[in-house]
Amino acid sequence: MALNRGFAYRAQIGAADAGRTLLAWLAGTYTHSSRAAWAARLAAAEVTIDGRMAAGDEPLAAGQVVVWQRPPWDEPDVPLTFEVLHDDADLVAVAKPSGLPTMPAGGFLDHTLLSIVRARFGEVHPAHRLGRGTSGLVVFARTQVAAASLTRAWRTHAVSKVYRALVVGDPAWSTVDITMPIGPVPHPLLGSVHAANPDGRAAHSSATVVERRGDTTVCDVSITTGRPHQIRIHLAAAGHPLVGDPLYVEGGVPRPGTHVRPGEGGYLLHAYTLDLPHPRTGTPLRLVAPPPAALRARDEPAD
Repeated sequence: MALNRGFAYRAQIGAADAGRTLLAWLAGTYTHSSRAAWAARLAAAEVTIDGRMAAGDEPLAAGQVVVWQRPPWDEPDVPLTFEVLHDDADLVAVAKPSGLPTMPAGGFLDHTLLSIVRARFGEVHPAHRLGRGTSGLVVFARTQVAAASLTRAWRTHAVSKVYRALVVGDPAWSTVDITMPIGPVPHPLLGSVHAANPDGRAAHSSATVVERRGDTTVCDVSITTGRPHQIRIHLAAAGHPLVGDPLYVEGGVPRPGTHVRPGEGGYLLHAYTLDLPHPRTGTPLRLVAPPPAALRARDEPAD
């Protein structure tokens, strides 16, 4: 555990919330904390409206800015390392270890890939993110121009991504396309999480068997959409959840009654290769993060 520097969370009030009291809005919007917890933060002078200390009983107006200045807190220990895979004037690509969050969220601020990459390379901008439990390739833009170019490449599907995963069982297929839509479903702790949902957004993954190991199978998965937790959900929807996944079970839905959060790990999923046009030259660029030993086939080299 290590004490961070604290953080200011900002939000702007929308028209639909005008007239509600601040305390009611905080408790109803940020349900990770109870009404009593928000009242205590207000009493400790941690919350402001438009720069003025708030009591909690103020009626809100559209456009007002609410800031919660969260005091420093102890962040959980995570692996604070990364490997540089590519570095030039426009972008840097690194290999993230499993367990390290990509971006600040929840209890993590300094203990994130973004924070430690910026400590080394300066004000870089993440082009995408990986789940905390997923290892492998993450790309950062080193300039605003490169960031805009990478955003366009992702939006126009000019980026190809392949992941390596270890799944439960021995699939009947060698290759399968999975098109189960993904959207929010109820979750007892968080209210909702993304999962297989016929009414969700379109999603597409293609999985190919790399090595069969009896009760488990190594697969490569390419994705053409980037829904939250897509690979975990899709492989589970195809009948083969990731080995050790504490949340998603067959069908691509949360384990019944679970209070597990999506960020909790225990599974093996690795961002393996990434093909994209270089943000300045447009030249095709292939990036590779060799998979960990548990995800390598018997005849596959380590590098």
